[in-house]
Amino acid sequence: MESIIAVTIGVLVGAIVLAFSGYSPLEAYKALLDGALGSKYGIALTLSSATPIMLTGLTFAISARTGIFNIGAEGTVYFGAIAAIAFTAAFANPLMGLLGGILFGAAWSLPAAFLKVYRGVHEVISTIMLNWIAFFGALYIVLGPLANPNDPNKTISVPESARLGLILKETDLSWGFVIAVIAALLSYYLLWHTVLGYGMRASGYNERASKYGGINPKLAIIWSFVIGGIMSGLAGAVEVMGRPPSYAISQGMANIHGYGFDGIGVSLVGRNHPLGIILSGIFFGMLKAGATSMQIEAGVPLEMVKVVQGIIVVAVAVPGLWDLVKNLFRRGRQ
Repeated sequence: MESIIAVTIGVLVGAIVLAFSGYSPLEAYKALLDGALGSKYGIALTLSSATPIMLTGLTFAISARTGIFNIGAEGTVYFGAIAAIAFTAAFANPLMGLLGGILFGAAWSLPAAFLKVYRGVHEVISTIMLNWIAFFGALYIVLGPLANPNDPNKTISVPESARLGLILKETDLSWGFVIAVIAALLSYYLLWHTVLGYGMRASGYNERASKYGGINPKLAIIWSFVIGGIMSGLAGAVEVMGRPPSYAISQGMANIHGYGFDGIGVSLVGRNHPLGIILSGIFFGMLKAGATSMQIEAGVPLEMVKVVQGIIVVAVAVPGLWDLVKNLFRRGRQ
């Protein structure tokens, strides 16, 4: 009910902003829905846009359930995408590309995990710094070892034999969406139906009490970073392996930039729950897919589209953010 109220408030505030800016809210929202859900291509674009941010949302949610504010998914996406291109170039196999994203994602999560557990460095500070290290390190690789000698606008492409197949032909929707949904279901099972997941959630809820229960909070934190790294590394991999037409990383990493930060909003809207993230990821995908239609059909400029999208996202994310802040505040007082 809270989420429905939040969506309603966000839509109404966005409508007021549109009206005061001289645009028709009804035409704008109709164009958004038409672009996102009004055709087979629109639905496919919505689901394909949801795929990477569902996975980065899981990164944030898993850590949040362990009492950690992990915002390092952005950097992990870069290395997941790079690993997928490198592994598929070497082995020409989609499973090896996915494995590369998983391995590099897990590996890049370890520095922040060890800094948190063994040196007490706050994860917000370390992950912000590591995001910048990842950005410039990945940019060097994209412009150097993986550069495409025939096209300066992108890296070498994933071989055709290693690409993820399309669920619907002549669309952007690949089997990466199914992989993201399976990852969310597995995350739910891990957190609520395994001993490891119980320890992670217990540690996030009350670290001191979990110690008395025989749980190792340090190990729980490390696992939350590693599993989260796997998810965001996988996000980078499925994006370059399953998103036509280039199947590569574009110049300046524009086609993989921002997914890690978008995942934070997806997780908050989904109340940091893996099953909720499936729905919130699709909701964010609708906003992304409908943006172009708002510009073309309703004449709303891109800047105003971004403003309206931001208002809706902030309104919808407030309940989840409030829950997270209360949990972190309670954990800090223990």
